[in-house]
Amino acid sequence: IESELFGHEKGAFTGATARREGLFQAARGGTLFVDEIGEMQVGLQSKLLRAIESKKIMPVGSTREVDVDVRLVAATHRDLKKRVEQGEFREDLYYRLKVVELKLPPLRERREDIPLLVRVFIDQLAAENNRPVKHITPEAVEALKAYDWPGNVRELRNTLEGIIVLCLREQIELGDLPPHVSGAQSVQSLIEPGMTIEEIEKEAIRRALEQFD
Repeated sequence: IESELFGHEKGAFTGATARREGLFQAARGGTLFVDEIGEMQVGLQSKLLRAIESKKIMPVGSTREVDVDVRLVAATHRDLKKRVEQGEFREDLYYRLKVVELKLPPLRERREDIPLLVRVFIDQLAAENNRPVKHITPEAVEALKAYDWPGNVRELRNTLEGIIVLCLREQIELGDLPPHVSGAQSVQSLIEPGMTIEEIEKEAIRRALEQFD
């Protein structure tokens, strides 16, 4: 990862057969996006902090610093403040990154976005996979809205791609959805405000008995 970010000199390590620019140099004058920064090892965090503070980097195996000028955008699904408290993320780097903070709620907290995302993904994925899919039924959309999407937008896109790859019709129907997604709607419909867990369980059993006689 250090080599990816800062580059390396020829012979800096086994397999370094040629000099290579890192992403900081490649992004000079522009923007460098670092995804899942919460997974970065503490030792590398200190080097990243130094690069941000000094606007200089030192490629692996080099003794010369290189000036860099980039806008750094970092993203994470983890609670960085909590990781700071646990000693897993540098506090000084946390506050250095937190100049402008944007919080994107998980997909389950903005379900109204799901139909819009579905429409975009259907158009993109049908074209990419040469499939005839153009539409999706309202029932299928409602099922997609009912599911919690722990993997957020990536999971939604991957789920739709799996459906579209196998679909030979112009329309996605409720039955095309994976069972764990289509089943979420029926579970959600069981719940009414104020119900206890026992009442929800009782209603689920009652409906199952009715459905299967």
